[in-house]
Amino acid sequence: MTNSRPPLSPTPRTTLTRSKERGRTDRAELDAVLDAGLVCHLGVLLGDSPVVLPTVYGREGDMLYLHGSTGAGNLRAALTGDISIAVTLVDGIVYARSAMHFSANFRSAVVRGRAIELTDPDDRMRALRVIVEHSAPGAWGRVRQPNKKEMAATMVLALDLTEASVKVRTGGPKDDVADIETGGVWAGVLPLRQVWDAPISSGDLEPGIEIPQDVLDRTDVVPAR
Repeated sequence: MTNSRPPLSPTPRTTLTRSKERGRTDRAELDAVLDAGLVCHLGVLLGDSPVVLPTVYGREGDMLYLHGSTGAGNLRAALTGDISIAVTLVDGIVYARSAMHFSANFRSAVVRGRAIELTDPDDRMRALRVIVEHSAPGAWGRVRQPNKKEMAATMVLALDLTEASVKVRTGGPKDDVADIETGGVWAGVLPLRQVWDAPISSGDLEPGIEIPQDVLDRTDVVPAR
């Protein structure tokens, strides 16, 4: 089966001007970055000043969802003009022979566009499920769903992923030939990876409640019983 989704189409706002060779146009790479990240940074204008705020999110197809309190000024501001969403994953620190060539291996995505507020109850609930399942896969089906009061206090935004750019750096340092020939300084990559530690049960749990399997499946260590 062929992929019917078009490649990322650069616009003047998402066209790389530096290190263009690190740019990616495959939408699958955009999906991979967004799906691997846990927190995005939302850039909006609050009054006359820009502000960048970390927030959780969720992706479904070519749509990204955000949520927050109806009283949150940043979400209200996000509906008044274009916004920017950024997700960055650091894979390692690149040690070079010269200070100017130190770098980082990373995968990053930047999305630009105009967010819309979801008002249909079914769309809002689906988006909240997507957000919860993004950071805690398997949890939505076993917890209490949001009630009317909670839904009334929650704003849900959707941002189309049409205007986006992806940038990736891999590999070792890009040292000058003169520094390589001089030698005497270690160069290489210190890889970085994320590890899920053992889950910690809430202190107010009633006896007999075990850690759910979907939580255990994500951990990289064996939790104490």
